[in-house]
Amino acid sequence: MSGWIREHRLAAFFILSYALAWAGLVFYAAGLLSEPLFLPCGPLLATLVVIGFAEGRPGYRRLLGRMTRWRVGWPWWLVAVGLPVAMVLATALLNGGAVAPAWGAAVLATGLFLVNPVGGALGEEPGWRGYAVPGLQARWSPLGSALVLGVLVAGWHAPLVLTGQLGAIGLVSTAAITVVYSWLFNRTGGSALLTLVAHAVQDGFTFGSLGYSPADLARAEYLYCLVVVTVAVLLVAVDRAAWRAAPGLHRPTDRSYPVVAHGARRP
Repeated sequence: MSGWIREHRLAAFFILSYALAWAGLVFYAAGLLSEPLFLPCGPLLATLVVIGFAEGRPGYRRLLGRMTRWRVGWPWWLVAVGLPVAMVLATALLNGGAVAPAWGAAVLATGLFLVNPVGGALGEEPGWRGYAVPGLQARWSPLGSALVLGVLVAGWHAPLVLTGQLGAIGLVSTAAITVVYSWLFNRTGGSALLTLVAHAVQDGFTFGSLGYSPADLARAEYLYCLVVVTVAVLLVAVDRAAWRAAPGLHRPTDRSYPVVAHGARRP
């Protein structure tokens, strides 16, 4: 088993990410659980397991380096915090005009998502950006990697549609936001910390904090998808240099997928 994981570590990571997250749903379908359970920390657990089998301490050090890379320039911190908020506010304007966000609740929720390993951002980012993106980019271009990861991350969320926790249009939004986060990861020299912050803000600053009615909320999901897809397309079209080659990423023969810590470019 350990030999197979070392030779197919990316495949092992995605298989484990899906299996761990979906296991509760399988048990529910079999009548062993009273309610459907989706485990958002599947990617985090899969990363730790695969690194343990395939790379050991050097792999953990590389992951820790990506998760603590904070010296990226203050403009990128503004992007990480401001872009998710801007996309929600843009959606709100398209959805009917002025809003009064519950900023305090949104900030508190964001903080919880930053430190809670069993849900949301901290359960996903060490896996998707901290581990999968470098591995994918060792094989494909940054854009190709982002598109592949977008499909896989959207598929990972698919059971939430069946349980009613996510609308089907949310899968399109998820694929598009994956492209945005991959761009942010590369533009910050491989900082999974910045994508963790952006993801936590996205999870914390939701349409629920805007006090929407059910009808407004349903419409907002489609408008939000339009906004996120537009942002992703603009990033691909305007910042073409970011998608030609991953900055500082060598294509290793030992499949260790290191991201070399080159200085991050400013927006």
